[in-house]
Formats: sequence, structure tokens, C-alpha cells
Amino acid sequence: MAGGLNIWEILWQSGPVVKGVLVILVLCSVMSWAIIIQKYKEIKLVEKANALFLTAFQSSTNMGDLFHTALTHQESTMGLMYRKGYEEINRLNERLGDRQHLSSYLKEQNFVPVERALKNGVTTAQEKLDARIATLATIGSVTPFIGLFGTVWGIIGAFSGLSQGGGSIEAVAPGIAEALVATAVGLAAAIPAVWGFNTFNTKLSTLHGQMESFGQDFLNLVERSLILTRKD
Repeated sequence: MAGGLNIWEILWQSGPVVKGVLVILVLCSVMSWAIIIQKYKEIKLVEKANALFLTAFQSSTNMGDLFHTALTHQESTMGLMYRKGYEEINRLNERLGDRQHLSSYLKEQNFVPVERALKNGVTTAQEKLDARIATLATIGSVTPFIGLFGTVWGIIGAFSGLSQGGGSIEAVAPGIAEALVATAVGLAAAIPAVWGFNTFNTKLSTLHGQMESFGQDFLNLVERSLILTRKD
């Protein structure tokens, strides 16, 4: 801009403190966008795998076939729950000896061993899905204050310019520019991180509710397959 301030030149000539603040903010922004892109792809894969597995689950009552289907959908959180529950049933079956004793035991225990296995699957899936989400919250809460520190330092530079060069705009412009740019970069780093954190938290809450619902469907399938057909 003719006759205006060259922001890039001012930043290039700024002090090491402001440059350090800007480098930190840029690195935080890059990190948050990397997490946002990675988590977006991961959640999309999970949602697609869950839809495919749920379709197979609703169209079949053969627990063995569904186990093999779950193995083919490794990204599915519901598939993970199914594998945990099915493997626990198999372990109990091996220990108790036959299906009749298994069905009696599960009925007496009110399906508690299977419920624990399903909750283990939920916990495992949740830990994977939650990974690095907290980093977004940290970036979103910390970067505005880092930017504010750069702002304060730039204002100090502006007052220093006043003391050395009088009250002209040329004396205070570099410090004011540094301050405003630090503020802008801090907000630019924080806003996407906060948006990503809130968006992913909403999606993860939805996935958690779907997993809880699937756990009940799995227990219903076990009851139909083992308890209600015990006399067959």
C-alpha cells in the first residue's frame, strides 16, 4: 500500500520477543489444523464403518458370522464392542463347558460379565477417539494469552518509540503494528482450535450414545441366541 506501513517489514524488524511469540502462535495454529484434519478423517471413517457394521448386525442373527464381519470393520467402534462381547462369551463357554450352562450362568449373573466386556470396548474406543482432542482445548485457551503477551510487548515498544522520537506516528507505528498483529495471530490460532474442540466433542458424544445403544442391542441378541433358544 503506497505511503502505508509495510507490515511484513515491521515484523521482520521487530524484536526477538515478538518474533518468538509469533513463531509459537504459528506452530500452535499448524498443530491445531493438523489435529482437526486428522480427527475429521478418523471420525468419518468410524461413522462409515459403524454404518456398515450396524447394517450387517441388523440383518443377521448368527453371532459367529457377525464376529467375522466385525473383524473386517476394524475402524468400527460398534465392531470393537461386538468383538469384546463375543470373545467374553466364548471364554465363558469354554470354562462352563456347554451352551446350556452358559445360558444359565448369564441369566443368573444378569449378563454382568458381558456388560463389563462391552464397557471395556467402549472405553478402548473412547480413548482412541479422545486422543489429541484435549490439545485443541489447550491451544484454544492458551494462544489468546500468548498473543496478548505479544500485544503488551508491542505496546511497550510503542511507548519506547514515543520516548525516543516524540509524538509522531512514525515513532509509535512499529510497536502498535507488532501489538495488533500479535493479537490477530493469537485469535487466528485460537478460533479454529475452539471450533474443532466443540465440534468433535459433539460428534464424540453422539458416537458414545450410539455405542451405549448398541450395547443394549448386543445384549438383546445374546438373550435371543442363548437364553430364549436354550431348549432348542
